[in-house]
Amino acid sequence: MNDDHNGEPGFGGSGGPRYGTIVNRRPSGGGASGTVDTYVVRDTEQERYYSFDYRQIVTEGFRTIRTGERVRFHISPQSPDRAEFVIRLDQPDPAEFYR
Repeated sequence: MNDDHNGEPGFGGSGGPRYGTIVNRRPSGGGASGTVDTYVVRDTEQERYYSFDYRQIVTEGFRTIRTGERVRFHISPQSPDRAEFVIRLDQPDPAEFYR
């Protein structure tokens, strides 16, 4: 399977897209304020783990993900243990944040 990306690294084949669940969120101490988190996603099919930070979350506005959320992602061709282009599949109801 090659999607429409004609063999580009990170697209189609074994490079993506993949589906998984966020299983861990841990502070890594980076960023301007020292509070950048590293997330860990468990690939549903291959049962492998990949890490990423908020810069890889594809969204508008505040970039964060909660443990237990399902995501779609690609495996980084430069770092096979890293996820990139992470898209949240379980968008929370905004009203939950105001309770």
